[in-house]
Amino acid sequence: MGISTADIKELREQTGAGMLDCKKALEENDGDLDEAVDYLRKQGIASAEKKAGRTASEGLASVKAEGNQAVIAEINSETDFAAKNDKFQEVVDQMTTHLLTKQPADVDEALNQTLVGSDKTVEEYFNEAISQIGENLSFRRFKLIERAADEVFGTYIHMGGNIGVLTLLEGGDEDLARNVAMHIAAANPDYLSRDDVPAEDVEKEKQVLQEQAENEGKPEHIVEQIVKGRLNKFYNQNCLVEQEYIRDTDKTVGDLLSEADATIKESVRYEVGEGIEVEEEDFAEEVMSEVNEVNK
Repeated sequence: MGISTADIKELREQTGAGMLDCKKALEENDGDLDEAVDYLRKQGIASAEKKAGRTASEGLASVKAEGNQAVIAEINSETDFAAKNDKFQEVVDQMTTHLLTKQPADVDEALNQTLVGSDKTVEEYFNEAISQIGENLSFRRFKLIERAADEVFGTYIHMGGNIGVLTLLEGGDEDLARNVAMHIAAANPDYLSRDDVPAEDVEKEKQVLQEQAENEGKPEHIVEQIVKGRLNKFYNQNCLVEQEYIRDTDKTVGDLLSEADATIKESVRYEVGEGIEVEEEDFAEEVMSEVNEVNK
């Protein structure tokens, strides 16, 4: 019998299992939704995937470069403890290898690809890992970068994977590229240079600085100069090439690059969990919810 998209969607919403697993479960059980749920539970897929509702905000950032290709990725777990699990680290390593080999366009495409060295899809591989580790896992994001012959990659992992940075330089060498990546990990610049700051951001900053100066009672005829000076400080703090180099504050990152006749073409910095909203959980309420569920 034909399995409709609506049936697959409903089963997925009930169990949290992957699309392909839901399709197979329905096919194996002649489209019977209840039987398909039991089938997934028996396979250990539904019980694992029900964890998908829980926030995964810990995990690891990973960076790998091979030949002319490099990738940076973030894969999340629910707890820092799980992130240190050997199986989780194996998943992260397997995924970076897969990304470099298969070159997917986005996360959705990657999840539907057959995992390198396996007959499973990436999504199926993740489901198995969830069952084994006992926590929700999330393949959050990645970025692939290709280098030209005169370009070099710089990779840096901070705090065992809490922060990952991938840089691409034109000119220079790998040591320089790695030092720039290390600086980016620590200083977290918002822009490469002042030319990269959007005009609307500049105008917004000018307005804030002007109001600051006026509220401080500065004479009107020098407000413009004060705003200009403080705007330069904004650039110094937020633009990579104008920041003081963390290993030698007598020079900027721009000075460091100029000394090697190098320019930075691209940089990507992933900090694990940044931007993920974590709900505050009431432990007592959670326990009572479990008790009520058992007593039903």
